[in-house]
Amino acid sequence: MKLTILLTTCFTVTILPSFGADQQQQMQQPVAHNDKEHYHHTQQHKGHESIKNDDNKKREPPPYVNYKQPPGGHPNIHMANRREPTQQPQQPQERRIPLGGDKPTGHVMATKKEVEQHEQQRQLERLQEQRTDTAGGYKVSGHVPPDILEKQLKYEKQRRLEQQQSLYTESRENVKMAQTESGAAKKNVYKPNAEANQDNMKQYAAVDDVQKQEEQQRTKEPDDLQASLTLDSQNEESLKQNEMPDVNPVDAPPTEPVDDKTQIAETTYQMALPLLNATTDDKKRGYALLEIAAYLNHSKSQELVGYAYLFGDYLTFNVSGALDMFTDLAAKGVPEGQTGLGFMYGAGIGLNSSQAKALVYYTFGALGGEPLAQMMLGYRYWAGIGVSQSCESALTYYRKVAIKVSNDVSLNGGLAVQRVRLYDEIESSGTMTGLLDEDLIQYYQFLADKGDVQAQVGLGQLNYQGGRGIELDHQRALEYFTQAAESGNSNAQAFLGKMYSEGSSVVKQDNVTAFKYFKKAADQGNPIGQSGLGLLYMHGSGVDQDYSKALQHFQMASDQGWVDGQLHLGTMYYSGLGVKRDYKMAVKYFNLASQSGHVLAFYNLAQMHAAGTGVMRSCHTATELFKNVVERGHWSELIMEAHTSYKEGNVDSALMKYAFLAELGYEVAQSNVAFILDQGETNLFANHDTYRRALLQWSRAAAQGYTHARVKLGDYHYYGYGTQVDYETAAVHYRLASEQQHSAQAMFNLGYMHEQGLGMKQDIHLAKRFYDMAAETNSDAYVPVMLALAKLGFKRSLEYFQQSSDVWSSVNLDYYLGTDWDIYVITVLAMILGFVIYIRRQQ
Repeated sequence: MKLTILLTTCFTVTILPSFGADQQQQMQQPVAHNDKEHYHHTQQHKGHESIKNDDNKKREPPPYVNYKQPPGGHPNIHMANRREPTQQPQQPQERRIPLGGDKPTGHVMATKKEVEQHEQQRQLERLQEQRTDTAGGYKVSGHVPPDILEKQLKYEKQRRLEQQQSLYTESRENVKMAQTESGAAKKNVYKPNAEANQDNMKQYAAVDDVQKQEEQQRTKEPDDLQASLTLDSQNEESLKQNEMPDVNPVDAPPTEPVDDKTQIAETTYQMALPLLNATTDDKKRGYALLEIAAYLNHSKSQELVGYAYLFGDYLTFNVSGALDMFTDLAAKGVPEGQTGLGFMYGAGIGLNSSQAKALVYYTFGALGGEPLAQMMLGYRYWAGIGVSQSCESALTYYRKVAIKVSNDVSLNGGLAVQRVRLYDEIESSGTMTGLLDEDLIQYYQFLADKGDVQAQVGLGQLNYQGGRGIELDHQRALEYFTQAAESGNSNAQAFLGKMYSEGSSVVKQDNVTAFKYFKKAADQGNPIGQSGLGLLYMHGSGVDQDYSKALQHFQMASDQGWVDGQLHLGTMYYSGLGVKRDYKMAVKYFNLASQSGHVLAFYNLAQMHAAGTGVMRSCHTATELFKNVVERGHWSELIMEAHTSYKEGNVDSALMKYAFLAELGYEVAQSNVAFILDQGETNLFANHDTYRRALLQWSRAAAQGYTHARVKLGDYHYYGYGTQVDYETAAVHYRLASEQQHSAQAMFNLGYMHEQGLGMKQDIHLAKRFYDMAAETNSDAYVPVMLALAKLGFKRSLEYFQQSSDVWSSVNLDYYLGTDWDIYVITVLAMILGFVIYIRRQQ
């Protein structure tokens, strides 16, 4: 097919001078195209113009690519302009006859020789159409006569020269056009408000960076052009001798012109990468560049921009934009895009919820090796969401992700992530979240600068391991540890040994220096130093390998309760290093290490329970352990990002992050999604849909053992939120929360339902029993229980008088005060109690 096109264009070049003046002017007039067809017309139809023959073969229109208009008014980027056909020198005209018939009107006039060449060309085309590869539909070219081959060679050389020159011209025009558009954006052409103007200026600043990169590359292009012409000369001589050109395949030019759109997209992406690991402002600039590359169909940029749109990170929150990105990626078979699209179907974000489609896309993503998709499938099989519950299937998917997480985790146990439940944070007024207040951190920094060793060690650990609201910062950790180590602090010396033993971007790995610091700490009886020395002896790093010394140091560290010593001691018993292999002892020490939350301890225990090594095989236990491991992957950092977004008032962004984590199976994310929906803090969903979604998340969180979620399930069925009123189902949930999780709230609710006879038999004695149990379980329930008991006593007294006196028997409080008169009584009693307390304080 390519050869046919070359022959056709070759013939066109030959007969072009014979066209009339009107025809040439008509060909040279620019043709109006829309912006979407503009780029592809210039890229794929450069250097030749098609003609119409008698066989009615029309030129096919240029391919159309659906350029999506970026959200927020981002303009399309025009990569090329239409160029005019090259003028050919006039040749002496011969007597010409019409091609394809004897009617001159509407046909191109040509000489007799050209007619013969045209007929020969058409015979070749018919022959090629008959010789079609049935496997792929590709046409096989036939024999080409030498004279046509020579003309083809000359045309090909001229076409490549014109193509190079056209690229240079187009690049210069692109720079001018981008500068013009950038100036228009700064003059408030695309967006009418000041905030939008700032966004446009940032986007066009990114385009300017790309233009500078093009200018730098353009200085090298004349040399490339000269080399290309030299290569054409060599090819011409070789083809004349009917030999293959002596050209290295690596250095050979491509058979088709390089796509400018692909080049600029890749260049933009590479420019954005260094900015993503910098400050917040640099990250915004980086994502602005990624947004440009994404709309140029760059797959990796589409992935990053899609999640940025979805979570509202560094780009404007845009659900529809995220859906477009994930749809394009899924169509190209990118696992990350399939996973994102599956999430949007599963959670019903941006489109109608479809668990079947979500399962299909998750499966495709998992087959492509995407760990998030594998994790989502593992949770669905574990909980039976959209599929039949299967422990073995869940174990298979969770194990795949756990292997990747364990390979990425360092020996210090990995990143510490604080999981904060929004309900618990509000109930405890922020005192139980584990996060450090900014003022407290500044106070510790003040003490550390004054030379307080304990403050230096504490801040060093926080910056070294992260957590409690502080991000990882090994540079600051090194500074604090060094200051404390110079004062002789054994913990600081031990942590310096760990930093040199593991190495990082701040500290180069050095076993000799690590041994020096570990030895200083171990000589003072520090368990961290003892465990570090044991690790060096076990692997023979910087010292001679000695399992007996390693076992001795691990044992001393384990006896002091240090988690690393317990973990490595379990490893030695499991592998039989320096000691007789003993799986039961390995399980013992792995269990001790897991109690401190070490990821590798969970992983080792999961492998032993999955294989039945040293313990009875238990699929359920192994799956739960693997689930614990995978939830400590690097994606768990999204929990703290969501909490930060919620505290900053970006509720929609926090909701999307929590919803994504909820699909991964994080219980804390499920409860937080339900809490945000329950409080009505978002307008993303309709009112009738909010409680239904909250009910779904409360049920998933309750299935993973969250007590408050179980109580909320009872409340939703009691009041009919997101479902129909069902007192019996509410009582079931309250009873489960009471018996399994000892919830005082559930006990109080059961007492009230027994008192009123809602969903169960009315029984005053059982009601009083549950009220008393609630007061015993939680001291905070004492005052409500006393009020409820007072009301219960009043009610029992009223019933006694009604039974003993005809006067009181006619009194019906439900008739006079309504069915909720007991609430009024409790309110009055509470007011009386408050007044008594106030009077006593005044005295």
